[in-house]
Amino acid sequence: MSLRILGHKEELVIPRRKTWDKLAVLQALASTVNRDPTAAHYLFQDDPYLIPKTSAEFRVYSLSQESGRSAARYIFNNYPTFFEKNRAEPLIPCLMPQNLEPQIGDVSEAALKERIQLRRVKDAVDVYDQLVQAGTQLSLETMNSLLDLICYYGDRDPVVEDQLESKESENEVEVQEENSKRRKGRFRKSFEQSITWRENNNAERIFNLMQEKNEHSFCTLIQGMVKYGAYNKAFSVYTDLLNNRMNADVHTFNSLILATPEVREKYNERGDLITDLLRQMAAQNVKPNLLTFNSVLKSLRKCGALGRSYSLQTLNEMKALQIEPSLATFDHIIGIFYKFVSPGRVQSEIIYEVMDEIEQKNFVARDPDDVNFFANAMKVCLDLKDVELAYRLHKLLETGDNWKLLGDFYHQSIFYGRFFNLLCMMEHIDVVLRWYRQLIPSLYYPNSEGLRDLLQALDTDNRLELIPTIWKDIKKLGHSNKPDLIEEILALMARDKHSPELQASFADCALDIKSSYESQDRGQFSLEWTASALGNITKVFLQARKIEEAWKMIHLFKAKNRLPREELLNEFMDLVKEKNDSVQAIELIKLAAACSLPVVKLASRAREEFLLSEEQKNALAELEVVCSESSDSESDKE
Repeated sequence: MSLRILGHKEELVIPRRKTWDKLAVLQALASTVNRDPTAAHYLFQDDPYLIPKTSAEFRVYSLSQESGRSAARYIFNNYPTFFEKNRAEPLIPCLMPQNLEPQIGDVSEAALKERIQLRRVKDAVDVYDQLVQAGTQLSLETMNSLLDLICYYGDRDPVVEDQLESKESENEVEVQEENSKRRKGRFRKSFEQSITWRENNNAERIFNLMQEKNEHSFCTLIQGMVKYGAYNKAFSVYTDLLNNRMNADVHTFNSLILATPEVREKYNERGDLITDLLRQMAAQNVKPNLLTFNSVLKSLRKCGALGRSYSLQTLNEMKALQIEPSLATFDHIIGIFYKFVSPGRVQSEIIYEVMDEIEQKNFVARDPDDVNFFANAMKVCLDLKDVELAYRLHKLLETGDNWKLLGDFYHQSIFYGRFFNLLCMMEHIDVVLRWYRQLIPSLYYPNSEGLRDLLQALDTDNRLELIPTIWKDIKKLGHSNKPDLIEEILALMARDKHSPELQASFADCALDIKSSYESQDRGQFSLEWTASALGNITKVFLQARKIEEAWKMIHLFKAKNRLPREELLNEFMDLVKEKNDSVQAIELIKLAAACSLPVVKLASRAREEFLLSEEQKNALAELEVVCSESSDSESDKE
């Protein structure tokens, strides 16, 4: 408040009342801190023991946590009598038990409305059939509500998150679920997609029995048919709607536009049908909304080159109607123009125009497909190998609350995986490592492909001394059982000779990798010794002058039925020569002979480079005779 002195008078000025958002204080506090790149996702802060270290653990822990909440919610809602005492102040209604059981036992319209309210599809249909048999007249509003319920859930009871599935529903979708098990983290989406529109289901039956129908009845049935794949039937019902001199609403037109690629084969026929539907909207005075134009663009993605010209016309129409595009709009535009983009071939500059248009803007969710934009746009950046464009896209993600539109953990992994892949290809290793520390593990759990990209970046910039550190991260991230990744690390360490300090570090890393092979029975995935893995570890030990460890690896060749390369045996002989150990040289030759390898060159080297006793010379001669006889017998067989 303030006081104004006007002569001898004092005027009291009351400021305008400002209404603050309920989350304003929390949002202000959140803006004062930055993300900790070393911390896990906030989802796991309440239980530090279950902080994930790998992408697999992230999925298991998050699902188990949500499963626990769902189980608690199920008990809470199905047995409310156990929770009658409420000590919460203030009372929070949404946290109180919900009444999920029908309370009206008689067969009446009120009982039908109650079951519709509880989303009990089968129970609602049973009550409806009983009412029809009794000759009860139902209001049009109740009939439309029942039709809404059946069409929305595809004539099946919904899978409710806070309820345990009944055995009946499990048996009903058992076969459909088998086809979608491999789609990780997408059960609900795959469950809905696996449901198809059954011939003459309850929705069609009830619709045909309705004595009175209005526009809502037709529109509901059309949208349900499109949602569950009965596209031709949907257009047939739309024709019936027109014959009854009724008009469709905007949501029905949106569904029909999405179904156009499924009822027309040729691109030009799809474009003509979309245009015809838009003209019918104008004739029926139906105003299009954002989802209408996004549906048009989504269908144009399946119209080949024709979609490019039509998509630009669609954007101009949106501007004329002053409809602000969403991220899904730009995602469809990018999908149309970069559908068949290949590395090194720039097909269009539209991605740069899109970024110029949306840069520094704050978006909110307005379309379910908004979450696809960032991952798909980053794919275009990766295909074009434009790291500056990727930086602009990442900056857009961090603008305002745009990070909320990145999607779930699956979309987030795709986005940051492509971003990190591009950085490894195009940036200096110091920049790559800086992003590596910022993204992992707070935002991104790299897969084996991403770690291989990092190893290749280390190799390109000659920073192989970081391999032991990266190997520790690989173990923490749960990728120490990936054969291709381990082979890549061993090949890089064994390829060249380095300083004694670095070779000692490589030897320790190789010894740790060897222990991963030896402890394979403890894990779910086992590692199998290959000749290249045995050879590279042996070579690393030899370069670090760890002859005892190298000797153990040589014995592993015979134990695992693998053959060492001749170059490796020569390198081992060089190290034995430096130590002037004739006994070990003879043992090496015996091991080579036991592996059915030629020993003539090794034996001649032993005679020339070592001072052998008569016993050792005789042993060499016997080995040469045995090897020559075995080679002669093999040649005779041929």
